[in-house]
Amino acid sequence: MIIYVLSLMLAIIWAAITGSATIHNLVFGFVLSAAALWIVRDEMSAAGYLLRIGRILSLLLLFFKELALSAFKVAVLVTRRNMDLKPGIFAFPLTVDRDFEITLLANLITLTPGTMSVDVSKDRKFLYVHAIDCSDVEATKREIADGFERKIMEAFR
Repeated sequence: MIIYVLSLMLAIIWAAITGSATIHNLVFGFVLSAAALWIVRDEMSAAGYLLRIGRILSLLLLFFKELALSAFKVAVLVTRRNMDLKPGIFAFPLTVDRDFEITLLANLITLTPGTMSVDVSKDRKFLYVHAIDCSDVEATKREIADGFERKIMEAFR
């Protein structure tokens, strides 16, 4: 049943993208989406698909939470009369090993105020991160590992 609903939704999206809502285009979009879903049927059981969507939404919620918290922290840091900052670059040991996961982690870190991904080591074992305040590097590493990295592995493995 979930495959039928997904095919129908994808057919509607197909019609919206192509700009033609004729019955022929909707049927073509439905057949096209059903074929695409049939190709990935082993990867996508109904329960697994919904579980993955939930985990991706959980990652998205974590990102928005971290975005708000770090924006507040940076705002507090820069409005202090005495900015006692210790900026620096540290090497974050990567647990994720796929290109997509490394890229997603680097982008989430960069999009979060106060941190920026600088580079990935050649052996893809470390992500170099610049932080506006490196007074407690180990705590920052733990936050990244227990937050973004863990959620990425849950969502995409």
